[in-house]
Amino acid sequence: MKKVVTFGEIMMRLATPGFSRYTQTNSFDLTFGGAEANVAVSLAGYGVPAEFVTALPDNNDLTIRCLQELRGLNVETEHISKQGERIGIYFLETGAVARASKVIYDRAHSSLATIKKGSIDWDSVFVNAGWFHWTGITPAVSQQAADVLAEAIESADRHGVTISCDLNYRKNLWKYGKTASEIMPSLVEKCDIILSNEEDAEKVFGIKPSDSFDVNSGNIETISFQYVCEKMMEKFPRARRIIMTLRGSINASHNTWGGVLWDGKNLLQSRRYDITHIVDRVGGGDSFMGGLIFGMLNYDNDQMALEFAAAASALKHTIVGDFNRVSVKEVETLIAGNGSGRVSR
Repeated sequence: MKKVVTFGEIMMRLATPGFSRYTQTNSFDLTFGGAEANVAVSLAGYGVPAEFVTALPDNNDLTIRCLQELRGLNVETEHISKQGERIGIYFLETGAVARASKVIYDRAHSSLATIKKGSIDWDSVFVNAGWFHWTGITPAVSQQAADVLAEAIESADRHGVTISCDLNYRKNLWKYGKTASEIMPSLVEKCDIILSNEEDAEKVFGIKPSDSFDVNSGNIETISFQYVCEKMMEKFPRARRIIMTLRGSINASHNTWGGVLWDGKNLLQSRRYDITHIVDRVGGGDSFMGGLIFGMLNYDNDQMALEFAAAASALKHTIVGDFNRVSVKEVETLIAGNGSGRVSR
């Protein structure tokens, strides 16, 4: 199997222990995470060759720790560029019930934000690659990161690699003078697979569901998203599949979760999961994307790929940290209807 390549920023994640607040904690739990790295870890866990490309500071003990984490999870790191001065950080306060989670970013002037064009040999990266994945977080970090991403997409296109993106709109990141609407279209137009949600499509491209709905009710009519998928495919005719995640946020601890896939003719719907005791929802969309890529590479129909993505992501909500540490067998067991959680002996 050819490898899947992802490109973006990996950060130190400093989370308050348990459900404690920033204002009461005296310590933080250190792990690593970031959208594109999360996808690579998911795929490596499923046995898919996966390589993560980024920039990290050289001669830095935290870089060593980060690489140990990735390599220990079977993610290739051969083409990570050693440049810049610091690893980005994000702080997490995990919410519960009526109290929402909070994220504080400290990633200005990170190695990825200051990455230099031409510093990554993308033609070497895409030798033996079959898929390239990126997210809208990367071009939001800085103009330099957006420029290097454009280099990667051009190279992947020349090599005939399938290109996917997760729009992943983050309003708090677009601060360097450009908007998502200015930068994203030229990057997305070369994508074969596009993942979004209702907010991403509206905030980046002004496309929203034809019917009104309340995401806080947990009851989202999937047919409402067919219009968004159709309009996205009209705007980006190269795209073969448009996928949308459907999250109903009843409260911070209770969400409904699923997805739809549009192939240009048919709207497929996944099973809807009722997740009543969320452990950690960070990385939920990334685990969906990792599952979707695996499904498209390993199953002979889109419905099974969509079901694998939704089930993998439902399981991620039970795992602390950005990374989805589940196996193919665990995901397929949930798809088959066994979600009892009984002890496996």
